[in-house]
Amino acid sequence: MKSLRPQEAWAWLQAHAAAPAEQTPLFVDVRMEIESLYVGRPPGVVHIAWYDYPELTPDPAHFVRQVEREAGRKDRPVLLICRSGCRTQVAAQALQAAGFTDVSHVLHGFEGDLDAHFHRSSVNGWRYDGLPWEQM
Repeated sequence: MKSLRPQEAWAWLQAHAAAPAEQTPLFVDVRMEIESLYVGRPPGVVHIAWYDYPELTPDPAHFVRQVEREAGRKDRPVLLICRSGCRTQVAAQALQAAGFTDVSHVLHGFEGDLDAHFHRSSVNGWRYDGLPWEQM
């Protein structure tokens, strides 16, 4: 698994945006649906939760099947994002164990690490870096 800083991830996505559909990376938001909708998300991201409410328990096999269905094949580049970069690491491990060959994740995620006051988006992360995002 490759770790890309938010700026690197955005540049990589932009560099491949004009490629044929089968060569473009699949950008996956692994957060819960409520996080993606109300906290915000990068444009063009596909939502496939690592776990969701009310269970809050990962189902790696289900996650892998959903990503495989969306990706179409296991050698398509996959980029994962979550809140802080933790969920993407275990989700990436599940994808690699299932045979995905090109998996990356966004270091520090969408909201980044906590600061001294337990706030996010103030130290690092996608939003902190001023990258494009949308909100419901």
